[in-house]
Amino acid sequence: MTQDNPLLSVRDIEKRYGARIGCTDVSFDLWPGEVMGIVGESGSGKSTLLNCLAGHIAPDGGRILFDTRAEGLKDTAQMSEPERRMLSRTDWAFVHQNARDGLRMSVSAGGNVGERLMAVGARHYGDIRDQATDWLGRVEIAADRIDDRPTAFSGGMQQRLQIARNLVTGPRLVFMDEPTGGLDVSVQARLLDLLRGLVREMGLSAIIVTHDLAVVRLLADRLMVMKSGRVVETGLTDQVLDDPQHAYTQLLVSSVLQV
Repeated sequence: MTQDNPLLSVRDIEKRYGARIGCTDVSFDLWPGEVMGIVGESGSGKSTLLNCLAGHIAPDGGRILFDTRAEGLKDTAQMSEPERRMLSRTDWAFVHQNARDGLRMSVSAGGNVGERLMAVGARHYGDIRDQATDWLGRVEIAADRIDDRPTAFSGGMQQRLQIARNLVTGPRLVFMDEPTGGLDVSVQARLLDLLRGLVREMGLSAIIVTHDLAVVRLLADRLMVMKSGRVVETGLTDQVLDDPQHAYTQLLVSSVLQV
């Protein structure tokens, strides 16, 4: 992996569900340390695209090239299942909108963080617990909650725990699907501040899908606007939001301003 190459190079990704287009003709490069926001209304194709990129669903066409540590650019859609699974445990992470989808609810908070460490070969119990304690602190969960199960946590705490579980192995690319969706406004603001700090501190690359333009303005360097499975506008986040060129983007921005 070098700074000369994009971390992720996406070319002509397409996914169809029968006659319906999930996403089509999507191409972009994501550079090391860059955060890309993807916005659009429900059904615009943004979640389909994210799940194709993250390997959760197979695209019908196109290439997803990731700059791997050992072999440089590799098409993740052509990787074997074990290769892709290892990538998802090491260099990739996925933050779900519903934290319960990304946590083991029957396992303690410390166990949730420790499981990902064990998946990449950690075996020393004391070291694993120390790292779990450190990460709980970094996401503002008190150390004395380490043995509590996620079921005892609020929605905001569950989301912060899911973030700790994902980031403990130092991934280079994080996929986020509506990471603040369903949370109270005050909880959203705290979580966004936390995410922004961690992204900068760790130099993470991230792709964030959201319908909330305030989220992308705070977190994303660059923005893609999707409608009916297609990218209709892309550019620097502030540029797109402050001076939208496409009629659909103008509608999105004006609807927020009118609230």
